Amino acid sequence: MNKLRVGIIGCGYWGPNLIRNFSSCPRTEVAAVCDASPERLEKVKRTFGSLHTVASVDQLLETPGLQAVAIATPVGTHFPIAKRCLEAGLHVLVEKPLAASTREAQALADIAAKQGRVLMVDHTYLFSNSVRKIKDLIESDALGELFYIDSIRINLGLFQHDVNVIWDLAPHDLAIADYILGHAARSISAWGCAHADPNIEDIAYVNVDYGDRLMASFHVNWLSPVKIRQMIFAGARKSLIFNELNSSEPVKLYDRGIDVASAEEEHRVRIGYRSGDIWSPNIDPGEPLQAAVSHFAECIANDVPCISDGAVGVRVVQLLEAATRSIRAQGGRIALNNGANGAGNGRAHWPNPKNAAVNAMPPAAALAGVS
Repeated sequence: MNKLRVGIIGCGYWGPNLIRNFSSCPRTEVAAVCDASPERLEKVKRTFGSLHTVASVDQLLETPGLQAVAIATPVGTHFPIAKRCLEAGLHVLVEKPLAASTREAQALADIAAKQGRVLMVDHTYLFSNSVRKIKDLIESDALGELFYIDSIRINLGLFQHDVNVIWDLAPHDLAIADYILGHAARSISAWGCAHADPNIEDIAYVNVDYGDRLMASFHVNWLSPVKIRQMIFAGARKSLIFNELNSSEPVKLYDRGIDVASAEEEHRVRIGYRSGDIWSPNIDPGEPLQAAVSHFAECIANDVPCISDGAVGVRVVQLLEAATRSIRAQGGRIALNNGANGAGNGRAHWPNPKNAAVNAMPPAAALAGVS
């Protein structure tokens, strides 16, 4: 089987992870690595051996047999680089978020569709066995009607200079919610404060209304003295906690909650408290980024529906953009105009890994390399 020849653009924080995974994936090979920094390229050569390195996208596009690129550059550069590569006939994987605005993200999705090329966003958590297990549990109604999602993603740094904390950290959890729920949000509001840089929020709280009495809260923070990566999915029957820092038991189900019954003789509602067992399903270990790389290659080779395609990227960027607008409006609620490309308020047809070749991916639960 011929391997997919991929060029890596950007060798900063995330680029080396892409180089490592594209090099080790049986379906792919690194054709060239591109970065404007000679120091970074020299470090790549020392770490990965005799890879072909270039200093510009122009040089990269001249690489013989190049079929795809993976872009790991600052958010503001995603659109021009991805646009150029798509128009050159290449398949494109872009580090999250897809672009710096909804307009740019939608333009990339449209170009990919016109060119007949795969556009995939590196929402790596969608390829975690933990997240896939959570999706299966919720779709099988193990939790009952979902009441709320509560997410905390906080740590000390890394401070970004081009985007605020929402654009840096929230894409992970917004993409997880988008994937698991299978339908888009109705509205969003956000509050944030800037402490280190007066123009860049380093702490924020985001509230999203998904309709049907389902509310989600996302706390992102660069100032926390401790690192927490936790999501709670609370349902009428059971609740679930996803703690990615717990490598042995990342997912736990709690048979704890309330039972509501009407007491007709008293004309009021009675609340009963339920405290049952705690269960932790077995989650196979693995690296989600390796699964994402394999899925990217599979989508290209066999026309498999992409789990993290341009439409997903557009929805996430739309939420990020609206959240930033809300902060500027002192927490004002922003209604989301979800119409085209499966982003409406109704149910959309989200690809399910149970029905695609993603099931053939390596197990992916230990979130190595995911910030």
